[in-house]
Amino acid sequence: MARVLNMKNVYDQVFDEFKFDGIWLETLGAPETTGLWIVYGNEKQGKTTLSLQLADYLSKFKDVLYVSAEEGVRKSFVSACRRAGIQHTNKKLKPIPYLDFEALDKKLSTRKCPKTVFIDNISAYADELTKAKFLAFRAKHKDKLIIFLSHEERKEPEGAIGRFIKKLSDIYIRVVGNAGIVGGRCPGGIIPINEEKAVLYHGTEILKNNIENVTN
Repeated sequence: MARVLNMKNVYDQVFDEFKFDGIWLETLGAPETTGLWIVYGNEKQGKTTLSLQLADYLSKFKDVLYVSAEEGVRKSFVSACRRAGIQHTNKKLKPIPYLDFEALDKKLSTRKCPKTVFIDNISAYADELTKAKFLAFRAKHKDKLIIFLSHEERKEPEGAIGRFIKKLSDIYIRVVGNAGIVGGRCPGGIIPINEEKAVLYHGTEILKNNIENVTN
């Protein structure tokens, strides 16, 4: 049973935070190193590229496990890594192909498993995940930052479980037209993925970090 805190207990807490810089600091702030995020968008909008760029950046702070459940570690994934600018010298970013949900749970439970985990994507586990199962998974791995990827359905993550995960997420990033629109418990803003393509899609407003113009 959770212990009841007084306000001194609340204010005396110390949180482990990422020390971001650049566009990541502008949009994400200084988030805790644990929690739940989601990145979602339609096909060919830059979702995987942004997620890999983020995974590469996060690997500067901690080891990162990238579960490429949908496409595996195949030619298309290798190409995506190159587009994201990930160097072959990065030994802290650790991609693996699909694991069924039970095997994924066991992998995350091992002592040496990285504390930052990308799961690409929810569709690969849609038939295995219920809300109750997800809540148990989240509670079991509360010492980690877990970042789910999802396809998009009517401007929201795909399926009931995708929408449920977004509701619980500290940070969510909707990817559209090679730009990531950041929301949640953070400063928010826009991350251009490929600036040239983003300007072609959205116009020069994208460079002004104008969320309203991008989302309309």
